Amino acid sequence: MRAQEITFLKLVQGDKQFQVPLYQRTYSWGGDQLKRLWEDVGELVDQHLSGEVGAPHFLGSVVLAPGQIQAGGVQRWLVVDGQQRLTTLMLAFTALREHLKKTGDTRGADRVHRQILVNEFHEGLDHYRLLPTQADREAYTACVQNRAEAGSGDNIGAAYRFFLGAFAEGREATPDDRWIAAVETVLKDLLSIVEITAESGDNVYRIFESINNTGVGLSQSDLLRNYVFMLLPKRGERVYRELWLPMQQSLGPKNLELLVWLDLVVRGHHKTKQSEIYREQQKRLQPLAGDEDALQREIAELAERGRRFLRIVEPSRERSPALRAVLERLAAWGGQTHYPLALHLLDLVDAGGATPEEAAEALGHVESYLVRRLICQTPTTGLNRIFMEAPRELETDRPAPEAVRRFLSGRRRRWPSDEELREAVRGKPFYWGGRPYQRSYILRRLEESYGSTEPVDFARASLSVEHVLPQRPAPEWFEQLAEETEPNQSPQELHDLLVHTLGNLTLSGDNTKLSNSPFERKQQILDASALRMNQEIAAERRWGKAEILARADRLADRAVKLWPGPLGGITSTREEWPGWAELRAALVAMPSGTWTTYGDVAELIGSHPVPVGTYLGSHPAVIGAYRVLTSEGKVSASFRWDESSDRQPPRDLLMSEGVEFDPAGRAHVSRRLSAAELATLLGKDVAPPASHDPLPDGEDAATAERFRAQLREHSPEACDGVAATLDFWRRQGGHVTYGRHEETSCSPMLDAGTSRRPHLLWPMTIYPVSGTVEVVFQYLRSRAPFDDSEQRRELLNRLNKIDGIELPEAKLELRPSFPVGVFAAHGEEIRGVLDWFVHTAALDLARRD
Repeated sequence: MRAQEITFLKLVQGDKQFQVPLYQRTYSWGGDQLKRLWEDVGELVDQHLSGEVGAPHFLGSVVLAPGQIQAGGVQRWLVVDGQQRLTTLMLAFTALREHLKKTGDTRGADRVHRQILVNEFHEGLDHYRLLPTQADREAYTACVQNRAEAGSGDNIGAAYRFFLGAFAEGREATPDDRWIAAVETVLKDLLSIVEITAESGDNVYRIFESINNTGVGLSQSDLLRNYVFMLLPKRGERVYRELWLPMQQSLGPKNLELLVWLDLVVRGHHKTKQSEIYREQQKRLQPLAGDEDALQREIAELAERGRRFLRIVEPSRERSPALRAVLERLAAWGGQTHYPLALHLLDLVDAGGATPEEAAEALGHVESYLVRRLICQTPTTGLNRIFMEAPRELETDRPAPEAVRRFLSGRRRRWPSDEELREAVRGKPFYWGGRPYQRSYILRRLEESYGSTEPVDFARASLSVEHVLPQRPAPEWFEQLAEETEPNQSPQELHDLLVHTLGNLTLSGDNTKLSNSPFERKQQILDASALRMNQEIAAERRWGKAEILARADRLADRAVKLWPGPLGGITSTREEWPGWAELRAALVAMPSGTWTTYGDVAELIGSHPVPVGTYLGSHPAVIGAYRVLTSEGKVSASFRWDESSDRQPPRDLLMSEGVEFDPAGRAHVSRRLSAAELATLLGKDVAPPASHDPLPDGEDAATAERFRAQLREHSPEACDGVAATLDFWRRQGGHVTYGRHEETSCSPMLDAGTSRRPHLLWPMTIYPVSGTVEVVFQYLRSRAPFDDSEQRRELLNRLNKIDGIELPEAKLELRPSFPVGVFAAHGEEIRGVLDWFVHTAALDLARRD
């Protein structure tokens, strides 16, 4: 095999085609990998624009084997390894072409198309420079050909839409044409790839197996250890025994690797990636080769820093009460974002450059920064980079608390002001922000701010977030909300704008009892709570819009005091409201063939349908603006393209993507994306409504009878079909579980694991009161074998062959539903699909064993 380092442009140029073999998995890069790549591209673009000459970014390797070539045809290469990188970059160039076309640079778009994407003078499949595996081929060629279905609901479509959005946001921030030219240069010439080519006749599949079954490799810290002790021929054994081994044992492998990376970051190497630790540390230590005294001092210093790092990950080791308290709060907050700055501050404390109290105050600003950003749902893009830059950027002539606060208050670091915080508490869907434990942490800190003489022991209490106005309220709740609706606003729309906001949320250990009970019943339960915030809610006469907003204002007052804001306080002038960027991101995330409403978008971003409509009306060029319809599913009468646009009317565009409209001009509801589904597509941690809990308590006689009684009452025609299907499932080796809540959901569960490795699967959940059956693709996507999109697509296709079931492929990552009444006439067909589901899971288990 031969290897050479090469740019992407040089790799793909010429009459050639890269074919992904059928034995490889489908394209699987998701949001995290795409964001990391785009951040790397962004750094290279900044360097290029500033004239800084930096090394190309090493993207990885591509292993190729020569394929058959016909006279006058293209040279074919089988992609043995590296298809994810190759496909991702091709999709980036496809989106770049469309961006250039949209901005009027037709010559640039033509250049990208001919140089990168296609073999211009060849037809049929030979026309494409990349030919993915057959499962991905249709989605990929739709993007290259810019067909209506480009940007579908699978990973190929999601990556294409990601890059479309990235280019649009980049132009929004930097309208200068130099930026897009720099992006093109980076993608073509500054991403380094190692091209490894096999010889003709080599066993390609054997090479693939070898690459993907190499066992556990050496970690970055292993490589560094081996290198360092190679340079210590005389003192190595003693230094290892006295310094390295105790450090390694106290930290463990993962934290040791993290320490070695943090050591570089706090020294000012803020651009170092964790995959480059060994290379950067080797470069730093190379000049010390031959000086064993100096190398021993370096290891001693690293071991000392390791002891400080342990105080961050295990705050109980910290002796200062003030510093220990804030380290415990940051540990409860979770994540590693704050580690570089925290370690730098502990370095200062131990060196005498700051007192423990000053470090505690400085880390209090860090907590405030993180909490305020979550409440305001500020995008986390660049957050790690900000904290990696901090040790180098802090002003050294100021006390630590002042230096940290000034640094985090920088204009581009987006520390929300008091005004922004108050707006977000009133309007943002707090329940979709951050992680569940972070939401609970904020509510817990707000409760503690009441200063109760008998505080709750949160470490022992089993509390979870409770919606006072229920997520799925009974009719009497809507009757109350109807008294407070605005003109042309339904009670449901008002409910959706309020239900997930902080003013409607509390902590409780009685969520099952509270459920969607009337407020009078909730009052009784909350009044008996030990939490002051619950007693305050119980003292209200009613619970509607006025009460929720009033409580939001009171909680905002507490939040402002608990978590002080940036220097300058309330800002009178701001950059663009962050909600509009979130709106644009949501519309980019929508797969082709879907639509949403102004109300759904408003609920997502914490706004109102009217300003959403006004914004889209003044920004019709926003990607996906035509997908936003009225609550009835109609195109708004006020929607207009730019006068210079030659685009089809919105309805025609949606129909070309597969959206059906009825004679009254209403889009089919199965293609609508709710606010929760939009939030899911954006990667928010959207928990299912409590009454739709997919992980219920278990199968017992009382809950089983409650489910059957609810089904008999609301969908009697489906009872026999559902019962026969559940019996069939049990005979296949599965079991049935039921929900905890007032609407008793039912899920057919399958244990597809072993005693050592439990692996639960469930294909659907039945809701007897709502009369719906949810197909849980959202959960299956993380569970083998249905983490492969082809297996989920097969499940979707099999179900769609049944009359009455119409699941859109655009919701292959979500939880689409069909009416439970389908069981009445088609139970046997549904059982056939479930039989396939069980068989597929069994085959996968046999393969894994």
